[in-house]
Amino acid sequence: MSVNKAFILGRVGKDPQVSHISDTKKAAFTIATTDRGYTKGDGTQVPDRTEWHNIVAWRSLAEVCEKYVHKGDLLYIEGKITNRSWEGQDGQKHYITEIVAEVVELFPKSQPAATPYPEAPAPQTTGKQTELWEDPEPDDQF
Repeated sequence: MSVNKAFILGRVGKDPQVSHISDTKKAAFTIATTDRGYTKGDGTQVPDRTEWHNIVAWRSLAEVCEKYVHKGDLLYIEGKITNRSWEGQDGQKHYITEIVAEVVELFPKSQPAATPYPEAPAPQTTGKQTELWEDPEPDDQF
């Protein structure tokens, strides 16, 4: 048995880039997550560290991302980790690690926090719809 599952909560780095591959819509964007800094026992300060994650959404999730996801938004992503490679025009082989989104949850825009590390806000819920989207047809071919 094996498990390939990623859970990411972070801020969108730039608006999604949307493209079509064989009549299938693809949205690609990055999400930043930050590990909090700390002080070691000897007094050494370790600063915050930001990690950037490449996110890819396909089909209906790509459409949702195209319409609703923007730079700076707080998103929760569930998906699987994939690695791929390609040869560039320069003849060099390039590699990338991506998270293929299966669930995208958009958090509400919030006011500036009073504390440096606020708790994550609850998902935005309206009377009719929760802003949680899942890929209805997960597909391993991409």
